[in-house]
Amino acid sequence: MPIIINLDVMLAKRKMQSKELAEILNVTPANLSILKTGKARGIRFDSLEAICKALKCQPGDILEYVEEES
Repeated sequence: MPIIINLDVMLAKRKMQSKELAEILNVTPANLSILKTGKARGIRFDSLEAICKALKCQPGDILEYVEEES
């Protein structure tokens, strides 16, 4: 998939653990893991907003487009 999720990078920059972010977002660590590993098929804008608010970042800090090679 050409969309890369850089959630681990932002968590490291903010010195926050996944478990802590999951608690802030009120989601299970398993659901957060699905997003972190790129296995999620989509993300709601309100969820993205909550992540950005918790990590004090922009959506572009979390999501990255990388063109696939043909």
